[in-house]
Order: sequence, then C-alpha cells, then structure tokens
Amino acid sequence: MSAVQTESFGFATHEVLNQTGDLSDYNAFAGDRALQDAIRTFGASWAEDRLQRAGDRVGSAAVQQLARQANRNLPELKTHNRFGERIDQVEFHPAWHELMALMFDCETHSLAWTESRPGTQVARAGLSYLWNQGESGICCPMGMTYASMAALEHQPDLKAQWQDSILSRSYDPRPLHAAEKRGATVGMAMTEKQGGSDLRATMTTARPASSRSGPGAEYLLTGHKWFFSVPQSDLFLTLAQTETGLSCFLACGWLPDGTRNRLKLQRLKDKCGNKSNASSEVEFYDLHAHMVGEEGRGIRTIIEMAHLTRLDFAVGSSGLMRQALSHALHHVRRRRAFQRSLVDLPIMRNVAADLAVESEAMMWMSLRLAQAQDRTQESESERLLARIATPMAKYWACKRAPAFVAEALECHGGNGFIEDHLMARLYREAPLNGIWEGTGNVICLDVIRSLQREPETRDAFLDEVRSGLGGDARLRAFIDDLSQRLADLPRAEGQARRTVEMMAFALQGSLLARHSAPAVSDAFAASRLSGEWGQAFGTLPEGLDTDAIVARAAVPD
Repeated sequence: MSAVQTESFGFATHEVLNQTGDLSDYNAFAGDRALQDAIRTFGASWAEDRLQRAGDRVGSAAVQQLARQANRNLPELKTHNRFGERIDQVEFHPAWHELMALMFDCETHSLAWTESRPGTQVARAGLSYLWNQGESGICCPMGMTYASMAALEHQPDLKAQWQDSILSRSYDPRPLHAAEKRGATVGMAMTEKQGGSDLRATMTTARPASSRSGPGAEYLLTGHKWFFSVPQSDLFLTLAQTETGLSCFLACGWLPDGTRNRLKLQRLKDKCGNKSNASSEVEFYDLHAHMVGEEGRGIRTIIEMAHLTRLDFAVGSSGLMRQALSHALHHVRRRRAFQRSLVDLPIMRNVAADLAVESEAMMWMSLRLAQAQDRTQESESERLLARIATPMAKYWACKRAPAFVAEALECHGGNGFIEDHLMARLYREAPLNGIWEGTGNVICLDVIRSLQREPETRDAFLDEVRSGLGGDARLRAFIDDLSQRLADLPRAEGQARRTVEMMAFALQGSLLARHSAPAVSDAFAASRLSGEWGQAFGTLPEGLDTDAIVARAAVPD
C-alpha cells in the first residue's frame, strides 16, 4: 500500500488550489465607502458607532453560520401540544431567535422613533441595509415592527399602551400575552384568497364585542387571511369589514390568560425563498382585536404603515444586492483563470464595475428617501418627494434585485449554484420584496395615480432631480425627456413601468452626480442615461474608469 493510501485508507486525488474561501469576519459598514458617504451626507453621522457595531456583527462568521442554520432548519407549525390542546405556535431553530436578538439589540426596528434628532430615519435605514446582508428572513418581522408605529399614530391610546414594548431592544420569543414580555414584535395579516392586492375585496367581518364601537373599541373578527406574515408575532394588524366599511384592527397573538387568541393557523407557506421566516394561512373565529383609526377608513389607516414597509423593501433589496456584490467581488478578485485574476480580465471587470454602479445607485436612492421621510413634518416638498418617490424606489430596487443577484451568482460559476453557497439562498430571496406590499404593476399605478391626483408631487420630484444637474449634458437631456413624459400622464398608464423606471434613473443619476465618486457617476450617466448600455450587466461603454469603480466597491483585504 502506498504512503498516500496508508494515510487515508483511500486515494488523495488532488490538492485543493485556486479556491477563494468565504468572505467572513469583515465589517460590512467599515468596508462600504459609499454607505459611509451616504450616512454622513444625509445627516446621520451621529449613528456611525451603532452602524460600526452592526456591520461587525453582520459580517462575522458567527452570524453567517446562524443564517445558514436558520435556513436549513425551517420553522415548523405546531397546531396541538402533546396533550391534544390547540396551541397554534410556530417553532424555530435557536439560530433564528439568536439572530432576532442580535438585530433588535442594534435598534434596527426602533431607532427612527427613539431618537429625537435629525437623520433618525437615515440611521435606521442604514441598520436595515446592513442586516439585510446578514439574513433577510429576520428583516420581515423587523420591518413590520418598525412600520407599525405609523398605523398606531391613528389610535393614540393603543400607541401609548404598546409603544414601549414595540420599541424595546429586548427580543422575547416566549408565547405569552404581549404585556408580560420584555419586548414585542408586530406582524400583518391583510391578504385574502379572493382579493390579493385588492384589499377592498376583504371578506373578513368584525362586530363589536360590547355596546361600545368605533376607534379603540374591542371587536370580534371572523374570516380568513391567505398570507399572515410572521404568525408568531405578539401583535398584528389586520383588516375587516364593519357595517361602515373596511376598517383596521390591532390584535394580540395571545390573550391575557395565556391562551392563543381566537385564531387557527392552517399551514405554513412553502415559499420559494425567505425560508427562515414563517408565513401562514390563518382563520379567525371571533378574534379579539381593537379598532385602529376611523371606522370604514382601514386602508387610509394602514397605508402609512405600508408606506414605511415599502421604504424598507427598497432598502432591503438594496442591501441584498450589496451582499451579493461583496461576495462576487471577493471571488473575482481572488479566483485566477488564464494566468490572471478574474477581475483583471476586461470582460469580467466590466461586469464587476456594472454591478458596483447598480448597487451604489440603489443605496443612494433608498437612503435619500429615508432622509425625505425624516423631513416630512418640516418640509412640504420633502413630504411630496417621499410620497411619490418611495413607491418608485420600491419598484425599481425590487425589480432589479433578481437580475442583479443572478449575475453575481454567475461570477462564482458552478460554485454559486450549490446549496452550500450563500448565493443560492440570495437567488431564491431576490424576487420576494417585489411581491410584498404591492407587485410591480400595483406600485407603478400608485405612482402614476398619485402624480395625477397631486400634480405638485411632479414639481417636487423634478426640483429634486434638477438639483444635481451641474454641467452634465446627459443628465440634463434625460430629465428634459422625463419632464415631457410626466406632462402626458393621462395617456400613459400602459407605459407606467417605463415612466417609473425613468424616474428612478433620474433620481439615481442626480444623486450620484452630487455625492458619489466621479468614476461611478460618469459610468451611470454613460450607461443608464445616454443609452450606451446593453440588455445585460457587463455592457458598460469603453473609456470608463472601471478599476476605480471596482476598488471603491470592494471590501478591503
């Protein structure tokens, strides 16, 4: 027997060479120069210590391992306990709970509401951007918990009762009444089988539980929900029909006596992605809930929460793209082929630079809308900008994420297409944000109809993008074309997607011209604004400083 056979009782067929290894134990904030620039530009530099701590956690090997475990060990529905009693609980792997505790401790769900200084929405968006690079599945309950405060503004007594629990940094997974816990998460149960995005088709009914009715009163709800996001949440918002019309309600997951509120979880959805997170079908049978806001004005009440979740989906998709980019650049800078690093091959450097431009443009757009949200109370123009550009950003970031992640996956070759690799998970995750809180058509029609109902939103948007004109003729010509298109909206519904896409390009180009590195701004204008761009990533025109673009985007060694 040979020496090699003796050592292993088999054959050592080869030595492992030219494998890049994992990108881990890095700081996702400290390694992202563009994100640091945006945080400072938009007035949130006071939060850099928090962002540094979050970035260190997100990039750690420990969090990466927790994310793998949470996605391999999926949530399980337990309808009954061993005594035959109905419990309707969801069991998670301990990795899920550990990730939730780490993220909530970073104030990712609460910072926008607990700090009273400029830039709080920007700082919180930065935290969300980072944690979406840690594990997207935990960001669904985080985002709804954050956004729930907007709905509760319509019912001050309920807000006063629950805000301390909702804003607590403590994550408490115990199945108890929310008042007994160290902190509470908030979910949402809106969609029904027959309605989908058409919430006015809701069939769930609500009747007063006593002689008192109207805002703040207790009701009993009966019906079903086709998607109950985060069914283990301590509190959740839902819609039901009263005699006056569709109304909004807040329910506790558990009752004061420790029993489950009157609901039955029918099954967990076997989703394409977002595996670590639970979504369910549910039936209510006299569910105890309190009305939030005016009776019959449920959509108006919930829309402000939806506005913030849409913002967080834009931020989240941007964060997902940044994660895919970081790992793709790690690979192509270290993997060798044809006697060179992959990134030194001009065709691969074009791909890497194109992805980097796309990622940075998405980040600037998302954080600019967080800044507008910060300023809505003090500036009418910022309120109008937030109103029209937040759904625009949600549409475009979510629409681009799947193509972006697919290209980043391809940078890894076959290694990226196996379940052991992070990219497989990101690939399944990428389409989801485009479905939540309104599919692409719903979002684009919302933008167009808002422009028609409030023409002043058009002026606010064009004023914003024109502030970045400077001397770039490409940006000026693009904005002029967009202005003409926006003036012809009554006949433009069939072209709504193209209109919203152009709006996103105009805002991104303007922001990059004002705030980014010249190489990135020039590449964006040359490709997205002037037509020198193909139908796939990696089609940037010649003459651009792709070396500088890649160097700016790469996590430092």
